[in-house]
Amino acid sequence: MDMTYYDHGTAAERWERARQFFDAKEYTTAARILDGLADEVPEQVAPRLLLARSYYHSAQLLRAETELRRVIELDPVEGYARLMLGRTLERQGRADDAAPHLRMAAALSGDFTEA
Repeated sequence: MDMTYYDHGTAAERWERARQFFDAKEYTTAARILDGLADEVPEQVAPRLLLARSYYHSAQLLRAETELRRVIELDPVEGYARLMLGRTLERQGRADDAAPHLRMAAALSGDFTEA
């Protein structure tokens, strides 16, 4: 496996680098950094959630879906992950699959308005 400068440094340094790329809207590069980092700390939600967001914003929707499902396995009441999974499924034309996640996200955020 070829290493790039993305792969160098401590986990904290790579996390910060990934966040900088994400903030600069360089989502594919952020995802490259976060992919390995998320696997290094599989019990942590934040790197995997940012990885999912990076995939979502770079239109890698199946990868985003996979990562969001992993986040929800780790933290079933992670409301933002539920919302993102719903939106990811909607973007794939899967509104019926999205609906329960969007309802759960609304409930977790305290938004109980009737649709």
